[in-house]
Amino acid sequence: MGKDTPDNDDLRLFHTGEHACGYWPERVARDLVLDPRDPRLAQWYPLALGWGFRRSGDIVYRPHCAGCQACVAVRLPVDRFIPDRSQRRCLARNAHVEVRVCPAQRSDEHLDLYRRYLSARHRGGGMESHGATEFDQFLIGSWSTGRFLELRDPAEHGPGRLIAVAVTDVTAAGMSAVYTFYDPDAIGRGLGTLAILKQLQWARRERCPHLYLGYWIAGHAKMDYKRRFRPMEGFDGRSWCELDDGTLA
Repeated sequence: MGKDTPDNDDLRLFHTGEHACGYWPERVARDLVLDPRDPRLAQWYPLALGWGFRRSGDIVYRPHCAGCQACVAVRLPVDRFIPDRSQRRCLARNAHVEVRVCPAQRSDEHLDLYRRYLSARHRGGGMESHGATEFDQFLIGSWSTGRFLELRDPAEHGPGRLIAVAVTDVTAAGMSAVYTFYDPDAIGRGLGTLAILKQLQWARRERCPHLYLGYWIAGHAKMDYKRRFRPMEGFDGRSWCELDDGTLA
């Protein structure tokens, strides 16, 4: 094992019970979860990213559904990424945007933007009632190495107007895009795409090898934007392979 591997290899994994699938309402889902009580979770987490896991608050999980393998963990090799024409237009359209990396600490400004985003984008999904407690539990947790990548429209005096926040974990394995929320009134500016492009620029400055983007589902409208970032690698359960037209090469 490498020097950053936890001392003992007796990591325990658990299956969750069945729950409603967040992507296909007619399906049920189950997850494989690293023991949330293990005090070494922060040490295991970079390794778990390489095994196709993801973080939500203090929970490190990956989908493990009976009869369904639609969710594919995906990542971008930072040094090989070149923005396409549409992504270059997005960067040019938002060239004035100020970018700041700050500690993952909730402010009233963050919470207000988060709640407006949920109300507009996830109405009826059960998240629109989230408050400060849920924000901290879902986006920050107690042990993560997260940062907030803030995007702001510039102002003549003081900090500009907050338009997007990309919650990003920084690990030895690379960066992981945990969640992004943005101004729902600025949907035409491509702020979700802009956030990933700025995360890639940040990862390149820090010499991080990969940006992990969570899960991608072929043919799912909410996931289609990830397909536009190339080259993209997917985890097949054993190793990472380049995705070719939505399939693992």
